[in-house]
Amino acid sequence: MQLRYNYRAYPDASQCRALAKAFGCARVVWNDCLRDRKEAHAAGLPYVTSGELSRRRITQAKRTAERAWLAEVSAVVLQQSLRDLDAAYRNFFDSIKGKRRGRGVGPPRYKSKKDTRQSIRLNTNAFSLQEDGTVYVAKVGNLKVKWSRRLPATPTSLTVTKDSSGRYFLSFVVDTEPAPLPEAGTDTGIDLGLSAFAVLSDGRKIAAPRFLRRAEKKLKRLQRELSRKARGSKNRAKARIKVARQHARVADRRRDFRHKASTQIIRDNQAVYVEDLAVAALGRSRLAKSVHDAGWAAFVGMLEYKAAKHGRTFAKVDRAFPSSQLCSTCGFRDSPKPLHIRKWTCGRCEAVHERDHNAASNVLTEGRRIVATGRVETPNACRAPVRRAPVPAQRGEAGSPRKGQPTQAGIPGLQAREHVNCGTPQPEEDEQPSPLLHHHEYR
Repeated sequence: MQLRYNYRAYPDASQCRALAKAFGCARVVWNDCLRDRKEAHAAGLPYVTSGELSRRRITQAKRTAERAWLAEVSAVVLQQSLRDLDAAYRNFFDSIKGKRRGRGVGPPRYKSKKDTRQSIRLNTNAFSLQEDGTVYVAKVGNLKVKWSRRLPATPTSLTVTKDSSGRYFLSFVVDTEPAPLPEAGTDTGIDLGLSAFAVLSDGRKIAAPRFLRRAEKKLKRLQRELSRKARGSKNRAKARIKVARQHARVADRRRDFRHKASTQIIRDNQAVYVEDLAVAALGRSRLAKSVHDAGWAAFVGMLEYKAAKHGRTFAKVDRAFPSSQLCSTCGFRDSPKPLHIRKWTCGRCEAVHERDHNAASNVLTEGRRIVATGRVETPNACRAPVRRAPVPAQRGEAGSPRKGQPTQAGIPGLQAREHVNCGTPQPEEDEQPSPLLHHHEYR
């Protein structure tokens, strides 16, 4: 499997200028190639191939006075920008043909130098790990990196990113083998919510930290200061950076919390079952801010890839499954209940249930049934009574070929340190099923 390791980089002034130039050249190649394909499509001409675009917009463009500055950056950066455009078109075509699962993907769009996020992607021919712990990037230099953990294998790809707050990150894609954890004798069902972030079937509750709500007071003050600055002024640019940094802190804290919670759940349980919530739909309701602050989708994604990495069982229960209406004791289906009802009594066995704990217990039972029958969801769950079977729980970016300039696995100075196995990682991204599993680190 492929994992992504993210590290903070600290380029100096000259390296920042070189990276800004690389970001700009990659953006120009993307826009030029996209424009050629759009114009060909509008004129009814055949689809312009990647080879033709590479010859026209990279090789020949460097020889012109208008685009001569493209030669000042690594050719790998320009070629990878064209490959990224091809991937964007491929995802768009697969989406409209029904080959791509999940939400629809639109056609590629032009990039702007005012975008808050800038990035370039490199293969192994354009970067290498140095003995002194720096990372060499072609025509940029040796970048100083904060290594929070050693790389488990030789990286196959590198993405250099500058976020909206002005921070630089190096994201390595690494091919690794699964690392199964010792077998655990328990399994759990998880009910996600807003009052409590997660309630487990064994009764444990994970409190909702509400990072955005806690930072709202400071964010409002910074946003007011930004709105008072004149557009286009340097003071407005400084105020925008302050707002972006505060949002970055909120996002980092939320990501760190999700990683710690998901890692602990995976370590403690052999099987994990969670309800497949319609987060996108809930994000358009009156609870939108709280739903986005909770970050359910990213949390479920972390559970899924960590279960695959550590040899755990993971399954999603269909969102139509009436987990809040079923009695976890006798299986009787009661009437629908509004959100303000937190406790209720079963009409058949008269058992008193706490809403979230009862839902988590039902998710656990349904997850066991899904794994036992080999199904991926609950059939007809919203229309037919659920029959419970008493069965026990049963046991996005491709890397480049390793050729040319070799890279070194691990970081000098960290070889003797103990490798932290998925303790508090912090990545992007992000996600639909993909062999690329994101594993980020922000320090």
